[in-house]
Amino acid sequence: MGFFVRMAGDLPTFEKAFFRNLIAAFVAFFMLMKSGRPKPVSGKNLGILVLRSACGMAGIICNFYAIDHMNIADATILNKMSPFFAILAGFLILKEKAGAVDIIATVIAFIGMIFVAKPGAGFTFFPALIGITGGMMAGIAYTLVRKLTGNGVNGMFIVFFFSCFSTVAGIPFIAMNYVSPSLIQLTMLVLAGCGAMIGQICITKAYSYAPAKEIAIYDYTQVIYSALLGFVFMQQIPDRFSLIGYIIIISMAVVKWIYNNKS
Repeated sequence: MGFFVRMAGDLPTFEKAFFRNLIAAFVAFFMLMKSGRPKPVSGKNLGILVLRSACGMAGIICNFYAIDHMNIADATILNKMSPFFAILAGFLILKEKAGAVDIIATVIAFIGMIFVAKPGAGFTFFPALIGITGGMMAGIAYTLVRKLTGNGVNGMFIVFFFSCFSTVAGIPFIAMNYVSPSLIQLTMLVLAGCGAMIGQICITKAYSYAPAKEIAIYDYTQVIYSALLGFVFMQQIPDRFSLIGYIIIISMAVVKWIYNNKS
């Protein structure tokens, strides 16, 4: 998805997010109808749904901004800090206990994040800070998905509600600064939306069946794909500090995964 977002060119970030969410809403609607009518959502769960959607929307906008303004592999790895933020959110929201290994791995991963963000590096630090914020919002959103599915809310309905919420909420922002996309840009946006929708469905399903700390490792393959696509099509090569950060963050994710499986 990130590759297609970058290839869509200099369209406004909110506009890119709008098209992504609009496509996702249509796909989610048809899949929801195919799976059967979901149970009504209670008032308490509705509030959590809105909060999950708001966090998810903020995460997408931050991620898209970072993708547009920095190396896409760097933007991706910062967004993939979400599992570590999910551990913190899981403790605060779901009262999930974090073991010593989880805590130590999270602290070290944050050190790796600093290598990627490179504070004091001038104009590149602000996009990195936005990317980190996107990862935090995504971590909170996925934790709220666990809360909702634990309360019996249909996973596909969560995706549909989030997509519709983000689409409607984004209309005022794109209305203020709409840029008509070219055919190529529109194609890139459609591909980004389709890729995001497939990923969203898979992630939502995965987080509804297992704690975030057990399955998050598989999400890091996106960093490899982003780095390869960025190198082949945009000649982007991560610097040595970013590579050190990648190694630290992914290593900590692997350590957590191995430890959790043994436990």
